[in-house]
Amino acid sequence: QVQLVESGGGLVQAGGSLRLSCAASGRTSSRDNMGWFRQTPGKEREFVAAIRRTGVMTYYADSVKGRFTISKDNAKNTVYLQMNNLKPEDTATYYCAAAIGGTPQAMGAMIGIDYWGQGTQVTVSS
Repeated sequence: QVQLVESGGGLVQAGGSLRLSCAASGRTSSRDNMGWFRQTPGKEREFVAAIRRTGVMTYYADSVKGRFTISKDNAKNTVYLQMNNLKPEDTATYYCAAAIGGTPQAMGAMIGIDYWGQGTQVTVSS
């Protein structure tokens, strides 16, 4: 089992920045891929970004490319999502996810997700 705990959500004005954190514990592995997804009420959960736990492979949704950056600190078993130039349409509950094996691109297709965090709310005001 892997436990994922998100933090860092909040209220920010459009154009502002937030950094989300996801602390992983339990049976983490170098084969894991970690990612961020988001969901608004009444809509499907959508992919945001993913990163391989080892190496530097990353993958982003087109809607966040150039604004969001996913990174990791393996010593702390933590993945981050730096969100810059936030827009009102970025408002959502953001979920951390882990996939054992596979690739960040597969996470982008919602394939092989094994664990989810409880979510953290991000609200961007106009």
